[in-house]
Order: sequence, then C-alpha cells, then structure tokens
Amino acid sequence: MRWKKQAAACLMGFSILAAPDAAGAASPGKAIPQWQNVNAFETQKEKDGSLFNSENYNFMKYSQIGQQLLKIQKQSHRMTVTKYGKSANGKDMYVVIIADEKSKGQLGFYKKLRKQMFKNPEKAQAFIDKHPDVKVPVMINGSIHGTEFAGSDAVLQLIERFAKGNDPETAGILKNQILIFNVVANPDGRIYATRFNGSGIDLNRDFITQSQPETQAMVSLIKEWNPMVFLDLHGYVKNYGGPDRPGLIEPCTPPHNPNYEYDLFSKWAMNQAKAMESEIVSNRKEYKNTNTATSKVDYQNMKGAYIPQRDDTAGWDDYPPIFTPMYAMYHGSYGYTLETPTNDWDGVKWHYDAVMGALTYASQNKSGMVKDQIEVFKRGINFDHPFHKKGFFPKAYILPSDPTDASATEKAVSHLIKNDIEVSQTKKAFTFNGKTYPAGTYVVNMSQAKAGLANTMLWDGEDITEETPVMYDISAWSLPELWGFDAIQVPAESSVKFSLQDVKRAHNEGKLIGKGPYKIPNTSVKSVQLANQLINKGYRVKRGADGSFYIKEKWNHNLMQYVRQSGLTIKSETIPYRSQNIKKLHITILKDGGMGKTQSHSGTKLALERLGFIVKELSPRDLAAKGLGAADVFFYNGTSNLISYKNSKANEEFGLENEAQFQTLKKNLTDFVEGGGKYIAIGAGASSATKTLGLTNVTVNKGNPDSNGIVNVNYGTTDLTNGYHQTDYGFVYGPVWYTNTNGYETAASFKNGGDFFTAGHWKNRQAAQGQAVIIKDKSKDVTLMGLEAVFRDHTDYLFRLLSNAVYSK
Repeated sequence: MRWKKQAAACLMGFSILAAPDAAGAASPGKAIPQWQNVNAFETQKEKDGSLFNSENYNFMKYSQIGQQLLKIQKQSHRMTVTKYGKSANGKDMYVVIIADEKSKGQLGFYKKLRKQMFKNPEKAQAFIDKHPDVKVPVMINGSIHGTEFAGSDAVLQLIERFAKGNDPETAGILKNQILIFNVVANPDGRIYATRFNGSGIDLNRDFITQSQPETQAMVSLIKEWNPMVFLDLHGYVKNYGGPDRPGLIEPCTPPHNPNYEYDLFSKWAMNQAKAMESEIVSNRKEYKNTNTATSKVDYQNMKGAYIPQRDDTAGWDDYPPIFTPMYAMYHGSYGYTLETPTNDWDGVKWHYDAVMGALTYASQNKSGMVKDQIEVFKRGINFDHPFHKKGFFPKAYILPSDPTDASATEKAVSHLIKNDIEVSQTKKAFTFNGKTYPAGTYVVNMSQAKAGLANTMLWDGEDITEETPVMYDISAWSLPELWGFDAIQVPAESSVKFSLQDVKRAHNEGKLIGKGPYKIPNTSVKSVQLANQLINKGYRVKRGADGSFYIKEKWNHNLMQYVRQSGLTIKSETIPYRSQNIKKLHITILKDGGMGKTQSHSGTKLALERLGFIVKELSPRDLAAKGLGAADVFFYNGTSNLISYKNSKANEEFGLENEAQFQTLKKNLTDFVEGGGKYIAIGAGASSATKTLGLTNVTVNKGNPDSNGIVNVNYGTTDLTNGYHQTDYGFVYGPVWYTNTNGYETAASFKNGGDFFTAGHWKNRQAAQGQAVIIKDKSKDVTLMGLEAVFRDHTDYLFRLLSNAVYSK
C-alpha cells in the first residue's frame, strides 16, 4: 500500500516478449521452460511474514512460484511464461501472457492497431470500428511491496483460471483481452518480507527516476504493451471507508497532475471502480472472515470499498508520477491502485474479485475505452489539449549541452528515449530569445503521442500548497532542476522553427584531450565518479580550491579508456599550487534495516556509490559493539529512532536494545569525532539524533513532516558548496533548518525571499525563509545538512554536496 499522511517488438508475438530469455517461447503453450527447479531448502530461508502486518498467512513463497507457473503452463495452450528481468538481488521476474489460443488473427489486429496509435491515431480509432473483435492488453502487477503478499497470490489464482478455465465469463474476457501478469513485481521484498527491494528502495516511488532494475523492467513492459488498463495489487487498507467499506479502489482525490488528459480517464475510471466494488460485494458470502477478530474486517457484511475520489476530498492523490499506475496513465492506461483490506486468504479473494470486476467492465466497454486511450495520443500528436488552459504545454523544450560537462543532459536524453519520448537534434544552428544554439542541440518537440509524460518530466512544477491540505508523497520532481540540466521552454505561440532529425540514443563517449596533467571539473556525479574511480585504481589525484580534481598523469591508453567510459571531455590543465592530495577514504553509513517498512538510508547509499565511493553499512547495534574502526567518514541519514531503544515491536530489531548500548554508541561516535573523524548528518531525523548524541548544540527547527518540494538556496563560497551557483536549487522532504548557530560556518541558507519555495507543498514555511540549511562546526568536523540532497534517486544534481562534504577540510 501507499502510506497516507505510486516496444512494439513485443507485440509482434509472445516469443520475443522477454528477449533473450524468451527466445524459445514460440507461441502460447509451447514456451520452453527457462528455469530449473530450485533447491528445496531455499524455501526455508524465506520469511513467513512481517511484524508490520497485523495478520500473516501461509502465502506462496517466491521460490515456489516458478514451479507453480511451470505446472500451470503444462496444462494450458493459452499461456506463455517468460523471465522479463531480475531484481536488485538477482532474482527472476516472471511475466505471464494469457490469450485465447484461437485469437492469433486478432493479435495481428492489435499489432496493426498499436502501430497506428502513435503514427496515425485517427486511423487507429477507425480501425476499432472496423474490427470490434480486436483484443486489447490489460496488465496486472503483483505485490510491488514485498510485505503485501496477497497481490501475487491473487495473480497466481487469476493465472490458473484464465490459463485453464472454460466457463462463459472466462471465455468472454479472453475474447476481448490479452492478459499480462507481472507475477511478483518485487521478488526481494517477498523473500525477505520487506516493503522495499534488495537495494532498500521502495519501487512504488521509483517510476519517474527508474533507478532500480525491477522498475526498469516494469517500465519496459508498460511501454511495449501500452496496456489499456493497469491494475496494481497492494495491501492493506482497512479503515478509510469505515467498517462497511474495507479496502481501497482508485481513482484518487485531487490534486490531479495537470499533465494528464484527465477528462478522458475520468470518463471511465469511476464506473470501472464501481464495477470492481460491485463484484467484491456480490461475492461477500463466499469470504471466510478468517481473521475478523484480529482485523476487525467483516467481509460477509461489507457494503462496498473506499473509493477516494467518491468518498473523500484529499489525502490519496494521483499527483506525482512515481507510483506504478500513475506512471502507466501517461502511456494511456486506465491505472488503478487496489488495496486489499487484510493479509490473509480473504484479502487474496478481495483482489481476485476486484480484478474480475475490472476485466468484465473492460470487456463490456472495450471499444470506447481504447478509442479514448488513442485519443490521448492523438491530442499529443496534434498539439490539441482541450482539457488544458491554452499555453499549458510548450511548443518544445530545448536541451542545450553544457560544453564543460554534458553528462546530465546526456543522461536526461537517454532517460527520455527509454520512456518512449521522442527526442530530436537540430540539423543546423538556430536562434531563440536572442541566443544562438549550435547544430546538434537536443529538442523535445511537444507535438508527440506521449506529450504528457514528456512535460511531467521536464516542467518546473508548481506550488500546490493552497490546493490541498495534505499530500500523499512528493509534490515536485523537476528532472532539469534536480538532475542538473537545462530545459528551456519554447512557448506554444512561438514562431521559432527547427530543422530536426530523430535521436535514437544519446552520445555518451568521453574524450581525453592533451598530454596531461588533466583537470576533472567538479560539475556532475560523473565527474566525481571518475575521480574516485581513478583514486581507487591508484592514480595520483589532487583537489583544487574550487573542488575540481587534477590527475597528475601523462596520456596513456588505460586513462583514455576510463575517460571514454565516463562520457566526459577531460582536458589538460596545469595543477594549481596548493592543491591537496586526496586518497581513498573509508566511508561508513548508519544502516536502517527497515524501520517503518523503509530503509531511510538507502538513498544516501545509492548516491555515495554513484559518486564512486566504497560504502560500508553499519547497524546501530554493530556501531555500539564495534565502533567505527578504520572509518574516515560517517554518514547518518534516517530517523532518530535508529539510536533509540524505545521502539515499537515491529521496529525494535532495527534500533538499539537498552540504555547501556546507547551510551556505548554515543561514546564511540564522540571518540570518532574527537579523533578527527568526519561526521555528516543529513535531514531532520539525523539532525535531531546529532543533538541527542551531544555532537551539536544548535537549534534544529522542523517543518511539517509531509512537506516537500524544490527550494531556492543561497550557497556560500565554501568547500561544502563547491560547484554550485550563488543561488541554486535544493530539495526538502520534512524540511529542517538551523538557528542559534554561533560557532558554526553557514555554508547554505534558504533564499531570503518569499519565492524561496518554488514547487511542491509546504504549509507555514515563512519561518524557514533565509535560515541556515547547511552548517559546519568550526571546532570539530561535524556537518549538518538540512537539504534532502540524497532523496531516493531524485536529486542527482545535489549528490555532490556529499562528495564536497567528504573531501572538505
């Protein structure tokens, strides 16, 4: 569940759906098994449940699922099983396609239909009228959160029914639909009974950045099939609708992301949600009420489900494109999160019934729904958005490459292309707003099928503080501002013309120019990563006063190869006098094993590794028992409860056990700092913990914990802020700032103006205006960073604040 206060080639036939693993799957029912039976003892390593769940049941273990799919496939001529990707821990992701074995001709119709959707949508809509028997894809995603076991169990039951069933309802659905099941969206989470994957990332927050292999696989699947309906099976929601309406079925409350063609979605969404609700209620006497005494959910007397848009005004929005169904909506899908009420077999049945209701509705309304899905693409191609105010969508975005370091722009271009967004380059130089751009400049022409997705990735965002009392998750995510590249809007009414050619991939090959020594400017994650890579390879590296890195080396083939792989252009330059030698450093981060179902430190770990550092994780108990050993730098990013021994039963295994353990941890960190170690705290929780540990005496001020967004920051001229402009961007999530900072250097402050908050949701923010947000103790090496510089994978541009802190004197 979401915690309250988200190639055309594959359509040419099943056989190439998951290449290369699916290469042997020639047709439904004839796929060659691509996996072997697992060791029977593997099951014993898997968790039986989670303390965060109020109920647990004998759900099917991940290690049994492959065998179960193989068993069903042997009994079916409709079903194809493929491996579509791997988890962060290397576990297989299974995708099952089910279609009526007699429908090969109709699958051919869909091949033609999909080709026309993005090139000639008017013809695609007319094709529907001529071929009402065309089959449309529907995708069902199972258990993206590992502790929400019921989703994948329901998927397995649905697979068995549609692979083998011959009843009229099954036949009617298969007459109209191709069913695509992502059986276990989060294998690592299911194995270890965690919400997140093996890298500690909540996959249902990763769909704008796609940092994880599981998310990348799901995006590929969505992009290639463009499902008409997308159902994401979660749990558990019991109480929002009161005792009569357990469980949750989207559509959502406002605010709705303005980049949707929401009128087309709304035309069908509420009625489809009601169809799901009706199917659940009509079968209520079949529920067992197994855990009613514990769960307080009485399935046999339920009257419906909680549908946020119908039953509420705020608090369960579809604003950020980070959730799976919300992301799918930009590909024209009618996307729904379904939250089952309980973690038991009744909860599995709730999901099963909801999906059946959705599929029945989609069969009955297929032609109208798919024609409106195509209408989304037609509006984009024709630059015709009647649901929006005139001028909301720009004519184009210009993405100029920074001649010093183009890596952020190249990353953005690659990302856009991977998301089915058309990117072009200019054939010749052009002038816009008095500035001339060279030939080869990237341009995103907004007259394209998936204009909504392009715009939500590239726009600046908006301040929605006054639109809603509370937001569910992040409220701003501008990739240009948070990844560090320019995206210049060309207004819709502009007369500028471009001579364009399509881009298939971004240029990403670096160059080494000159005979050496060489300068690596401190301009991007890639630049720091290259410097650290060379340090780890034994190269002599110095750091200048401006934070740039200098390689004391003559040209050689190995160095050229490292630079080429980095994508950077590195030139010879004299090493400044007084540049400091830097060495390989031992970085340790306080590990959050899963407090509150999340790993709050995982974004910091991801950022440090992306910067090229080798990172050691240390749990609070290990830190108390063993100290920091050879560590040079210690990072704390996460809840202050990590150093508490007064946690809930579910959380207590991740924190400390008693007062003595806390005192030992406190002494170990104090000794580390007094011995010259570098201590860096990031965010509100870590700042509070630093006070509890006695390592700071400043006043730590906090905004509402659910406030978040993009801010303007005044960065000083310091080691901590090298490489940033005097006024530049920052990001906050649960904002924090510092006062009573005598004895501290203020490296950065929120801009002292009413416009310091640029996009997102942050009530009562006036007190933070102009206040310190990055400070460093002048008497010891303790840095407090109020910005969430390492928020998931959203804040790539701010990652260098960490490397600056690591290498600062």
